[in-house]
Amino acid sequence: MTTTGLFGGYAVARLTGVRALGGVALAAAGAAAFAGWKQNVGVGRAAALTGIYLAAFGGSHPLAKKLGAWPSVATVAGATAIASLAAGRR
Repeated sequence: MTTTGLFGGYAVARLTGVRALGGVALAAAGAAAFAGWKQNVGVGRAAALTGIYLAAFGGSHPLAKKLGAWPSVATVAGATAIASLAAGRR
């Protein structure tokens, strides 16, 4: 879900030219990911993973200046996917 949120949020913002719509997609995917993590591993880990997701979103912006937009999104999406696989399952 986090990968969908990061790629989808950026794609929506870029294709529509409305950054707020990208934020809506990012938030919706984040909320869905939190719900799944909460069910699987509890509130504490779900909150930590959500923090990683938000940090990845924030970190993608300065990283984009070095790598480019899409490579930056791919990098942070990969990092959140690894974190989710490592800590988001029982």
